[in-house]
Amino acid sequence: MTGVSSARIERRRDVQGAVRWLLYSRDIVEPAVMADGVGLADILRAAELSALIDTTAAGSVWARAELLAPIDRDTEVWAAGVTYEQSRQARMDESVNPDIYQRVYDADRPELFFKSVGWRVRGPGQSISVRADSAWNVPEPELGVALRPDGEVFGWTICNDVSSRTIEGDNPLYLPQAKVYLGACAVGPSIILASEVVDPYDLDIELDIWRGGELAWSGRSSTTLLRRRVDVLSEYLFRADVFPDGLVLSTGTPLVPDHDFTLSAGDVVSIRIGDLGELTNPTVEGLPPADGAW
Repeated sequence: MTGVSSARIERRRDVQGAVRWLLYSRDIVEPAVMADGVGLADILRAAELSALIDTTAAGSVWARAELLAPIDRDTEVWAAGVTYEQSRQARMDESVNPDIYQRVYDADRPELFFKSVGWRVRGPGQSISVRADSAWNVPEPELGVALRPDGEVFGWTICNDVSSRTIEGDNPLYLPQAKVYLGACAVGPSIILASEVVDPYDLDIELDIWRGGELAWSGRSSTTLLRRRVDVLSEYLFRADVFPDGLVLSTGTPLVPDHDFTLSAGDVVSIRIGDLGELTNPTVEGLPPADGAW
């Protein structure tokens, strides 16, 4: 988070295993520490974050603790698909039924799907995973939005919607297997408060994939190309459901590696979006190690 001065919240764990949420104010180095037991659900429901602060906790000490994914164990992560032209084209290229992606791209109703529950989500520096039963696996850098229980935007983050494109391409009904498994979702490094992002539809998106210390794939795009705005995605998501603890919504990707590139064990994926920070994760094949994500 070096160089990020925006107001934000982070989730950290000390050497004894205790977890606290931190609140950074703009340009103030030492954060305020949330009370013991406060989680993201409490934060998203709170009218004033100041009411959640533990005034006896040392922010300077907690700021040096291990950085975790900015979600709770039970936080729901949802995702939107085919929200960029590049995503539409990539999904059509992979699929034996390409017309369905063109149809959803043009339709009023967006594609929305459940991506992960919090305990499956990987944080900064933790391993993401590719499935061994898929020949084409890719990271998908996406702007994430933390939504309050009423659908209001609380803040912005970075999501990596890791996908098994071979499996999804074989049959659209296989999407849960292609998208929902342990290590297929990373979120972080923090949640930037909504007031800090002047225009979420004008943020640079950068994806770098490193292999053996060398840059293996790199792409650049922007949220200016996002076809469906967050308020539209949120409205459809909340139409027939409730989220009493709030949620994180990943808004789709404009960057998809080419057919001749697949994510492999040992790769390191780095995603940067505007001034939201950088989310970096190494890659393994199969189940990620039990590195104490929770």
